[in-house]
Amino acid sequence: MAMLDRRAISGAERLTPLRFLCPAETVAEIGFDSRAGTGPDEMDMKIDVARHPHAILEAGLERGHGRAEIRVAKNGAGETAIGGLYQRSPCRVLFPRPEAGDPFTAVVATTSGGLAGGDSLEISAAAGAGCRAVVTTQAAEKVYRALAADCTVKAVFSAAPGAWLEWLPQESILFDGARLRRRTEVDTVADGRLLACDMVVFGRRARGERFTRGLLHDAWRVHRDGALLWADDLHLDGDIRARIDHPAGFAGADAYATIVYVGADGADRLASVRAEIDAAGVDAGRPGALRVAASLVNGVLVIRLLAAEARMLRAEVMRLCIFLRTEAAGLPARMPRVWTI
Repeated sequence: MAMLDRRAISGAERLTPLRFLCPAETVAEIGFDSRAGTGPDEMDMKIDVARHPHAILEAGLERGHGRAEIRVAKNGAGETAIGGLYQRSPCRVLFPRPEAGDPFTAVVATTSGGLAGGDSLEISAAAGAGCRAVVTTQAAEKVYRALAADCTVKAVFSAAPGAWLEWLPQESILFDGARLRRRTEVDTVADGRLLACDMVVFGRRARGERFTRGLLHDAWRVHRDGALLWADDLHLDGDIRARIDHPAGFAGADAYATIVYVGADGADRLASVRAEIDAAGVDAGRPGALRVAASLVNGVLVIRLLAAEARMLRAEVMRLCIFLRTEAAGLPARMPRVWTI
């Protein structure tokens, strides 16, 4: 039986503190041989690596716990401006000068270069009464293969009466073996409105890599005036590739996206969005084609997209977000500039 001895790993150097990164059932099967009078740091530990090849020992690896809180409010001149800001590494918030006609812009960057197992990010943005603002990200977010621990992302957004807030992050790329738990919470008040999107890419196509193992839990909660309007959870684990390839699942898609529009006029936008989808000639029946559908849930406009290629998905997300920005908010027909740099 192939065994892994702690002393063989660390040599004479003791690993303190010592933590396990492996499934709970693996931990239950790990045997400890403790000698009388020794503390847990001096236990001899043996793991059957043949049976548990993914039982990885972690000795105090550094993890990132980034946080960004943005609040915008009207200043003395009646313009949308920073009302409050908090940031903790690896999150940094940049405020580029908006192009003519664009709303106040905040760009969230993660200086760590991606997310690894055990990392966490918390992003929140609140738009005060009558404000217009867009929050986006500097680039696509890479989610690396995890040893065993999940990385978590929580995003919370609120729009006060008369406010227009956008959350338009660029895509998240899941490396094979990545473990991501993400939750997006939205709360609007009265006639406050919000446009949000997210995109997930299953693996790195150029490297021939596909997302076959790991975990993805992607959750949405949308409220208006404190009442829950829409709750949605996507969960992928186990044999992930089979679920992605299944005709009743993602039908082999390499990327998916969700666009959400929350506003009192959501029902009025459904017909025009469907017409815009049809006008693009999106083929929902051809295997491997870009597939797009729009629906209305308790007044929340939800658009789902599946695509065989990430670039195809990104182009369609941009097109539909631009359509909604111009139709609902009267903004210029373009995405935030950082999307095209």
